[in-house]
Amino acid sequence: MNNSTEMTKEECVLNQVVLTRVLPSLYTIIFFVGICLNGLNLWIFCYIPSDRSFIVYLKNIVVADLIMTITFPVKILSDAKIGHEMLYIVVCRFSQVVFYLNMYIGILFLAILGFDRYYKIVMPMQSSSFQTVSFSKFISAGIWITMAIITVPNMILTNKPSSGTGKTNCAQLKSPLGVQWHKASNYICIAIFVFVFCLLVVFYLSISRKIYKSHQRLRRNSDARRASKRNIYSILFVFFVCFVPYHVCRIPYTLSQTGSNYSCQVRNTLFYIKEITLLMSASNVCLDPVIYFFMCQPFRKRLFEKLHINNSIQETERTVRISSTRIL
Repeated sequence: MNNSTEMTKEECVLNQVVLTRVLPSLYTIIFFVGICLNGLNLWIFCYIPSDRSFIVYLKNIVVADLIMTITFPVKILSDAKIGHEMLYIVVCRFSQVVFYLNMYIGILFLAILGFDRYYKIVMPMQSSSFQTVSFSKFISAGIWITMAIITVPNMILTNKPSSGTGKTNCAQLKSPLGVQWHKASNYICIAIFVFVFCLLVVFYLSISRKIYKSHQRLRRNSDARRASKRNIYSILFVFFVCFVPYHVCRIPYTLSQTGSNYSCQVRNTLFYIKEITLLMSASNVCLDPVIYFFMCQPFRKRLFEKLHINNSIQETERTVRISSTRIL
Protein backbone atom coordinates (compact mmCIF):
# COMPACT_ATOMS: atom_id res chain seq x y z
CA MET A 1 0.00 0.00 0.00
CA ASN A 2 2.79 2.39 0.89
CA ASN A 3 4.67 1.50 -2.30
CA SER A 4 1.57 2.27 -4.36
CA THR A 5 1.14 5.63 -2.64
CA GLU A 6 4.79 6.51 -3.17
CA MET A 7 4.54 5.55 -6.86
CA THR A 8 1.47 7.75 -7.29
CA LYS A 9 3.25 10.69 -5.69
CA GLU A 10 6.31 10.09 -7.85
CA GLU A 11 4.19 10.00 -10.99
CA CYS A 12 2.61 13.32 -10.03
CA VAL A 13 5.88 15.21 -9.73
CA LEU A 14 6.13 17.96 -12.32
CA ASN A 15 8.60 17.36 -15.13
CA GLN A 16 11.65 19.44 -14.22
CA VAL A 17 13.02 19.30 -17.77
CA VAL A 18 9.92 21.12 -18.99
CA LEU A 19 9.99 23.62 -16.12
CA THR A 20 13.70 24.40 -15.99
CA ARG A 21 14.78 23.95 -19.62
CA VAL A 22 12.00 23.93 -22.18
CA LEU A 23 9.90 26.83 -20.90
CA PRO A 24 12.88 29.09 -20.06
CA SER A 25 14.31 28.40 -23.52
CA LEU A 26 11.04 29.41 -25.19
CA TYR A 27 10.80 32.55 -23.04
CA THR A 28 14.38 33.38 -24.02
CA ILE A 29 13.46 33.24 -27.71
CA ILE A 30 10.41 35.45 -27.10
CA PHE A 31 12.55 37.86 -25.08
CA PHE A 32 15.16 38.39 -27.80
CA VAL A 33 12.59 38.64 -30.59
CA GLY A 34 10.39 40.92 -28.47
CA ILE A 35 13.18 43.25 -27.37
CA CYS A 36 14.40 43.64 -30.96
CA LEU A 37 10.93 44.20 -32.43
CA ASN A 38 9.71 46.57 -29.74
CA GLY A 39 12.98 48.47 -29.69
CA LEU A 40 12.53 48.96 -33.43
CA ASN A 41 8.86 49.87 -32.97
CA LEU A 42 9.69 52.48 -30.32
CA TRP A 43 12.38 53.94 -32.57
CA ILE A 44 9.98 54.18 -35.52
CA PHE A 45 7.16 55.70 -33.45
CA CYS A 46 9.53 58.39 -32.16
CA TYR A 47 9.44 59.77 -35.72
CA ILE A 48 5.64 59.64 -35.97
CA PRO A 49 3.74 62.60 -34.48
CA SER A 50 0.84 61.85 -32.12
CA ASP A 51 -1.63 63.72 -34.29
CA ARG A 52 -4.35 61.04 -34.24
CA SER A 53 -5.97 59.11 -31.45
CA PHE A 54 -5.10 55.85 -33.17
CA ILE A 55 -1.37 56.69 -33.05
CA VAL A 56 -1.61 57.56 -29.35
CA TYR A 57 -3.12 54.16 -28.53
CA LEU A 58 -0.51 52.31 -30.61
CA LYS A 59 2.32 54.11 -28.83
CA ASN A 60 0.89 53.07 -25.47
CA ILE A 61 0.80 49.43 -26.60
CA VAL A 62 4.46 49.67 -27.66
CA VAL A 63 5.44 50.97 -24.20
CA ALA A 64 3.40 48.25 -22.43
CA ASP A 65 4.98 45.54 -24.61
CA LEU A 66 8.48 46.84 -23.99
CA ILE A 67 7.98 46.92 -20.21
CA MET A 68 6.49 43.41 -20.29
CA THR A 69 9.47 42.15 -22.29
CA ILE A 70 11.93 43.54 -19.73
CA THR A 71 10.39 41.29 -17.05
CA PHE A 72 11.34 38.10 -18.90
CA PRO A 73 15.04 37.76 -17.94
CA VAL A 74 14.34 37.50 -14.20
CA LYS A 75 11.64 34.88 -14.81
CA ILE A 76 13.94 32.94 -17.16
CA LEU A 77 16.80 32.84 -14.64
CA SER A 78 14.47 31.96 -11.77
CA ASP A 79 12.67 29.16 -13.64
CA ALA A 80 15.96 27.74 -14.90
CA LYS A 81 17.26 27.66 -11.30
CA ILE A 82 20.14 29.96 -12.22
CA GLY A 83 21.25 32.40 -9.57
CA HIS A 84 20.18 33.07 -5.99
CA GLU A 85 16.85 32.00 -4.50
CA MET A 86 16.12 35.71 -4.08
CA LEU A 87 15.32 35.80 -7.82
CA TYR A 88 12.15 33.81 -7.16
CA ILE A 89 11.06 36.36 -4.56
CA VAL A 90 11.74 39.15 -7.06
CA VAL A 91 9.57 37.32 -9.60
CA CYS A 92 6.72 36.89 -7.11
CA ARG A 93 6.85 40.41 -5.73
CA PHE A 94 7.78 42.52 -8.73
CA SER A 95 8.30 41.11 -12.22
CA GLN A 96 5.24 38.86 -12.23
CA VAL A 97 3.04 41.77 -11.12
CA VAL A 98 4.54 44.05 -13.80
CA PHE A 99 4.00 41.31 -16.40
CA TYR A 100 0.28 40.99 -15.64
CA LEU A 101 -0.12 44.76 -15.26
CA ASN A 102 1.13 45.37 -18.79
CA MET A 103 -0.67 42.34 -20.22
CA TYR A 104 -4.05 43.69 -19.15
CA ILE A 105 -3.11 47.21 -20.16
CA GLY A 106 -2.44 45.76 -23.63
CA ILE A 107 -5.79 43.96 -23.60
CA LEU A 108 -7.62 47.18 -22.71
CA PHE A 109 -5.86 49.08 -25.48
CA LEU A 110 -6.90 46.38 -27.97
CA ALA A 111 -10.49 47.07 -26.89
CA ILE A 112 -9.93 50.80 -27.42
CA LEU A 113 -8.47 50.15 -30.87
CA GLY A 114 -11.45 47.93 -31.68
CA PHE A 115 -13.85 50.71 -30.69
CA ASP A 116 -11.81 53.24 -32.66
CA ARG A 117 -12.07 51.09 -35.79
CA TYR A 118 -15.77 50.46 -35.15
CA TYR A 119 -16.53 54.16 -34.79
CA LYS A 120 -14.61 55.17 -37.92
CA ILE A 121 -16.01 52.40 -40.12
CA VAL A 122 -19.58 51.94 -38.89
CA MET A 123 -20.27 55.60 -38.04
CA PRO A 124 -17.80 57.52 -40.23
CA MET A 125 -19.92 60.66 -40.54
CA GLN A 126 -20.31 61.26 -36.82
CA SER A 127 -17.80 63.32 -34.86
CA SER A 128 -16.93 62.64 -31.25
CA SER A 129 -14.55 63.85 -28.57
CA PHE A 130 -13.36 60.25 -28.43
CA GLN A 131 -11.52 60.84 -31.69
CA THR A 132 -9.51 63.81 -30.40
CA VAL A 133 -5.86 63.45 -29.42
CA SER A 134 -6.36 65.13 -26.04
CA PHE A 135 -9.17 62.75 -25.10
CA SER A 136 -7.15 59.72 -26.24
CA LYS A 137 -4.28 60.83 -23.99
CA PHE A 138 -6.73 61.19 -21.09
CA ILE A 139 -8.12 57.70 -21.72
CA SER A 140 -4.61 56.27 -21.94
CA ALA A 141 -3.56 57.83 -18.64
CA GLY A 142 -6.77 56.53 -17.04
CA ILE A 143 -6.02 52.96 -18.15
CA TRP A 144 -2.47 53.04 -16.75
CA ILE A 145 -3.57 54.55 -13.43
CA THR A 146 -6.55 52.21 -12.98
CA MET A 147 -4.55 49.06 -13.70
CA ALA A 148 -1.75 50.25 -11.40
CA ILE A 149 -4.27 50.72 -8.57
CA ILE A 150 -5.54 47.18 -9.13
CA THR A 151 -2.20 45.39 -9.43
CA VAL A 152 0.55 47.35 -7.62
CA PRO A 153 -0.80 46.47 -4.11
CA ASN A 154 0.18 42.88 -4.97
CA MET A 155 3.78 44.07 -4.77
CA ILE A 156 3.32 45.81 -1.44
CA LEU A 157 1.38 42.96 0.17
CA THR A 158 3.85 40.26 -0.93
CA ASN A 159 5.97 41.00 2.12
CA LYS A 160 6.45 37.77 4.07
CA PRO A 161 9.95 36.25 4.28
CA SER A 162 10.82 33.09 2.38
CA SER A 163 10.70 29.82 4.30
CA GLY A 164 14.20 29.00 3.05
CA THR A 165 13.21 25.43 2.20
CA GLY A 166 13.24 25.97 -1.54
CA LYS A 167 9.56 24.95 -1.77
CA THR A 168 8.04 28.38 -1.23
CA ASN A 169 5.34 29.48 -3.66
CA CYS A 170 4.23 33.04 -4.32
CA ALA A 171 1.06 32.68 -2.22
CA GLN A 172 3.15 31.87 0.86
CA LEU A 173 4.96 35.19 0.50
CA LYS A 174 1.72 37.17 0.72
CA SER A 175 0.17 38.56 3.87
CA PRO A 176 -3.44 37.52 4.64
CA LEU A 177 -4.62 40.80 3.11
CA GLY A 178 -2.30 40.13 0.18
CA VAL A 179 -3.95 36.77 -0.49
CA GLN A 180 -7.39 38.39 -0.51
CA TRP A 181 -6.21 41.26 -2.72
CA HIS A 182 -4.60 38.77 -5.12
CA LYS A 183 -7.90 36.88 -5.45
CA ALA A 184 -9.86 40.10 -5.94
CA SER A 185 -7.44 41.45 -8.56
CA ASN A 186 -7.59 38.09 -10.39
CA TYR A 187 -11.37 38.27 -10.58
CA ILE A 188 -11.20 41.89 -11.78
CA CYS A 189 -8.67 40.99 -14.50
CA ILE A 190 -10.79 38.04 -15.66
CA ALA A 191 -13.81 40.36 -15.78
CA ILE A 192 -11.77 42.84 -17.86
CA PHE A 193 -10.91 40.08 -20.32
CA VAL A 194 -14.53 38.88 -20.62
CA PHE A 195 -15.71 42.47 -21.10
CA VAL A 196 -13.12 43.15 -23.81
CA PHE A 197 -13.88 39.82 -25.49
CA CYS A 198 -17.60 40.64 -25.69
CA LEU A 199 -16.89 44.16 -26.96
CA LEU A 200 -14.57 42.94 -29.71
CA VAL A 201 -17.08 40.33 -30.86
CA VAL A 202 -19.81 43.00 -31.10
CA PHE A 203 -17.51 45.53 -32.79
CA TYR A 204 -16.18 43.14 -35.40
CA LEU A 205 -19.54 41.64 -36.26
CA SER A 206 -20.70 45.17 -37.05
CA ILE A 207 -17.47 45.97 -38.89
CA SER A 208 -17.71 42.78 -40.95
CA ARG A 209 -21.26 43.58 -41.96
CA LYS A 210 -20.27 47.13 -42.91
CA ILE A 211 -17.25 45.99 -44.96
CA TYR A 212 -19.29 43.35 -46.75
CA LYS A 213 -21.99 45.85 -47.71
CA SER A 214 -19.33 48.34 -48.82
CA HIS A 215 -17.61 45.80 -51.05
CA GLN A 216 -20.94 44.71 -52.53
CA ARG A 217 -21.91 48.29 -53.26
CA LEU A 218 -18.58 49.49 -54.65
CA ARG A 219 -17.59 46.12 -56.16
CA ARG A 220 -13.98 46.48 -55.11
CA ASN A 221 -11.42 44.06 -56.48
CA SER A 222 -10.42 41.02 -54.46
CA ASP A 223 -6.93 42.36 -53.65
CA ALA A 224 -8.32 45.48 -52.04
CA ARG A 225 -10.85 43.37 -50.16
CA ARG A 226 -8.16 41.08 -48.77
CA ALA A 227 -6.01 44.06 -47.79
CA SER A 228 -8.93 45.71 -46.01
CA LYS A 229 -9.77 42.56 -44.08
CA ARG A 230 -6.11 42.01 -43.20
CA ASN A 231 -5.86 45.54 -41.80
CA ILE A 232 -8.98 45.27 -39.67
CA TYR A 233 -8.73 41.72 -38.37
CA SER A 234 -5.11 41.89 -37.24
CA ILE A 235 -6.41 43.03 -33.84
CA LEU A 236 -8.69 40.00 -33.56
CA PHE A 237 -5.87 37.70 -34.66
CA VAL A 238 -3.52 38.93 -31.92
CA PHE A 239 -6.26 38.89 -29.28
CA PHE A 240 -7.49 35.36 -29.99
CA VAL A 241 -4.04 33.80 -30.44
CA CYS A 242 -2.44 35.39 -27.38
CA PHE A 243 -5.12 35.90 -24.74
CA VAL A 244 -8.13 33.65 -25.33
CA PRO A 245 -6.38 30.29 -24.69
CA TYR A 246 -4.88 31.47 -21.39
CA HIS A 247 -8.17 32.77 -20.03
CA VAL A 248 -10.08 29.68 -21.13
CA CYS A 249 -7.61 27.57 -19.16
CA ARG A 250 -7.28 29.94 -16.20
CA ILE A 251 -10.64 29.13 -14.61
CA PRO A 252 -10.24 25.30 -14.45
CA TYR A 253 -6.61 25.77 -13.37
CA THR A 254 -7.63 28.06 -10.50
CA LEU A 255 -10.36 25.62 -9.47
CA SER A 256 -7.85 22.76 -9.50
CA GLN A 257 -5.58 24.69 -7.14
CA THR A 258 -8.35 25.51 -4.65
CA GLY A 259 -10.52 22.38 -4.88
CA SER A 260 -9.89 18.92 -3.49
CA ASN A 261 -11.76 16.91 -6.15
CA TYR A 262 -8.88 16.91 -8.63
CA SER A 263 -6.31 14.16 -8.90
CA CYS A 264 -2.64 15.02 -8.94
CA GLN A 265 -2.34 14.11 -12.62
CA VAL A 266 -5.21 16.43 -13.55
CA ARG A 267 -3.66 19.26 -11.55
CA ASN A 268 -0.32 18.74 -13.26
CA THR A 269 -1.93 18.61 -16.70
CA LEU A 270 -3.80 21.84 -16.05
CA PHE A 271 -0.56 23.38 -14.78
CA TYR A 272 1.25 22.53 -18.03
CA ILE A 273 -1.65 23.89 -20.09
CA LYS A 274 -1.63 27.07 -18.02
CA GLU A 275 2.11 27.53 -18.53
CA ILE A 276 1.86 26.95 -22.30
CA THR A 277 -1.05 29.36 -22.72
CA LEU A 278 0.73 31.92 -20.51
CA LEU A 279 3.66 31.60 -22.89
CA MET A 280 1.25 32.35 -25.73
CA SER A 281 0.14 35.47 -23.87
CA ALA A 282 3.79 36.49 -23.50
CA SER A 283 4.23 36.07 -27.28
CA ASN A 284 1.92 39.06 -27.59
CA VAL A 285 5.06 41.25 -27.48
CA CYS A 286 6.12 39.65 -30.78
CA LEU A 287 2.71 39.71 -32.50
CA ASP A 288 1.57 43.27 -31.75
CA PRO A 289 3.86 44.59 -34.54
CA VAL A 290 1.45 42.84 -36.93
CA ILE A 291 -1.13 45.44 -35.86
CA TYR A 292 1.26 48.35 -36.37
CA PHE A 293 2.29 47.17 -39.82
CA PHE A 294 -1.10 46.34 -41.27
CA MET A 295 -3.19 49.07 -39.64
CA CYS A 296 -0.89 52.09 -39.43
CA GLN A 297 0.21 53.53 -42.75
CA PRO A 298 2.60 56.11 -41.17
CA PHE A 299 4.34 53.25 -39.37
CA ARG A 300 4.79 51.30 -42.62
CA LYS A 301 6.09 54.37 -44.39
CA ARG A 302 8.63 55.21 -41.67
CA LEU A 303 9.68 51.57 -41.36
CA PHE A 304 10.42 51.31 -45.08
CA GLU A 305 12.34 54.56 -44.97
CA LYS A 306 14.46 53.62 -41.94
CA LEU A 307 15.21 50.14 -43.23
CA HIS A 308 15.99 51.53 -46.73
CA ILE A 309 13.52 49.21 -48.39
CA ASN A 310 13.70 49.77 -52.16
CA ASN A 311 10.79 50.65 -54.37
CA SER A 312 10.00 47.05 -55.32
CA ILE A 313 7.38 46.89 -52.59
CA GLN A 314 5.79 50.25 -53.41
CA GLU A 315 3.05 48.79 -55.58
CA THR A 316 1.94 46.42 -52.82
CA GLU A 317 2.13 49.25 -50.30
CA ARG A 318 0.01 51.48 -52.53
CA THR A 319 -2.70 48.81 -52.77
CA VAL A 320 -2.81 48.43 -48.99
CA ARG A 321 -2.92 52.22 -48.55
CA ILE A 322 -5.81 52.67 -50.95
CA SER A 323 -7.86 49.95 -49.28
CA SER A 324 -7.09 51.44 -45.86
CA THR A 325 -8.04 55.04 -46.70
CA ARG A 326 -11.43 54.84 -45.04
CA ILE A 327 -10.04 52.93 -42.09
CA LEU A 328 -7.20 55.30 -41.20
